[in-house]
Amino acid sequence: MDSKSYFKHSLIVVALMLSAVSCKDYLDINQDPNAVIDAPIEQVLTSATVALGFWAGSDMNRYGALIAQQWSGQTAGATVQTQDYEKYLITGSDVNNVWNSMYATILSDLELVIQKAVEGGSPTYAGVAKVMKAYVFANIADTWGKAPFSEALKFTENSQPKFDDASVIYPALIAMLTEAITDLNAASAKNPGNNSTFYPGAWSASRAKWIAAANTLRMRLWLHTIKVDKAKAIAEISTIAAAGAVINTVADNFQMSFVNATNAQNPIQQFEIFRSNYLFANATLVDMMNTKVDPRRWRYFTSFPLHSGQFKGAKSGDPSSQLYSRTHIYLRGDTTNSAVRASNGSIAFNAYIYTGTAPIRLLTAAESFFIRAEAAVLSGGNIGGASADSLFRQGIRMSMSAAGVASAAAETYIAEQGELAGSEADKVKKIIEEKYVANFGVINEPWVDWRRTGYPSQIVKVSNAVVTSSPDVPRSFFYPQSEMDLNPNAPPQKINMAERVFWDK
Repeated sequence: MDSKSYFKHSLIVVALMLSAVSCKDYLDINQDPNAVIDAPIEQVLTSATVALGFWAGSDMNRYGALIAQQWSGQTAGATVQTQDYEKYLITGSDVNNVWNSMYATILSDLELVIQKAVEGGSPTYAGVAKVMKAYVFANIADTWGKAPFSEALKFTENSQPKFDDASVIYPALIAMLTEAITDLNAASAKNPGNNSTFYPGAWSASRAKWIAAANTLRMRLWLHTIKVDKAKAIAEISTIAAAGAVINTVADNFQMSFVNATNAQNPIQQFEIFRSNYLFANATLVDMMNTKVDPRRWRYFTSFPLHSGQFKGAKSGDPSSQLYSRTHIYLRGDTTNSAVRASNGSIAFNAYIYTGTAPIRLLTAAESFFIRAEAAVLSGGNIGGASADSLFRQGIRMSMSAAGVASAAAETYIAEQGELAGSEADKVKKIIEEKYVANFGVINEPWVDWRRTGYPSQIVKVSNAVVTSSPDVPRSFFYPQSEMDLNPNAPPQKINMAERVFWDK
């Protein structure tokens, strides 16, 4: 079986396993998910990578994108969950499944890979697992602020782990990524290769991609802490960038591909099919792109009216209707037909037939360059031998390339929008606004950037906010109700979602 066929087969098999439990509660983290059966390290890794890819495009992605005003749930007609989430009505019960899927499915499998790698003398497997483990735990820390970490993933040894603060988790994750790079460079009895749905293929080629992902994630974490210790964060980013082993091309994006097969299309496309009219383009993102005549709009959204070349977003509290742009090719895959325009200019959810093969992007070349551009602005100099302006322009260029924009259109846009001018704050504002557009579909990072910088400043409290849940745009989530009920070592439930993570100053 060739690598492409193996990838497709693995993806479909594990996707079917995941879909079989999609309407049920995941195992609680206080139970041992590995007590009944065991599996070879190759199969456990495949399962973990597929689960990670689906998770990064599912509930947690939607929560963050609704809060960061990239999607809107306000135009579906009858009241649906996405409308509640957009106005901050996200309860502890709402996050039970996503929490349990992270701990009992993804993280427990990754921990098992690490254990098996140590036992079998296969450190490259451990390295791959540690990169993904750090990525998931970073998202947990950024979303909740406190979470089980040092006592987590002990299986039956500790079913009631204490919660660690994100300020403790972060240094451990950076150290974990450093360990991962050492493991990835080590001689190994066996290598992941096609057993990972991230960077599948010959290990001789994918090893460098994993190392670049680990280093880029390190830069992301250091950037998050820029207001905690600016000098330290800039120095670390500069050192990583100078070494050069970071994500620099779209081909090296940390992302998972999907196939056009039942239950194996990407989760954003699957949600659009099974929850039609739950999500539309948000006016905050669309209006920003309209102002700049951004060529990515044609790939990001359907036009409204359809085929008009115009784009219209919705916002929380708008009248319920379908008279808005929808998510398009960039997040759903290519279309296989020409959609017909309705008399009112709208587009039905199933007017286009999508392949569902768009990747779920977790960490991209565009973000890698924007991280370095921001660090260069804040340092007042160069990062990795490059100026803030050149890094900024390259970030836009990578985003345009990933979106499928023609190079001529991309360069025209860069000529108009690619200069950083004004004060330090002005430059950071412009970087974050472009990063916000580039990170459309990337789990949580646009929300993180807004919390730590205040940009884009267009993200403001929605008009119909449920202020008892969050008096303003949420800064973190309630702890899962399952943890409140089952774990006596969990902290008291938050009063509201205004509680800040340690780097959110």
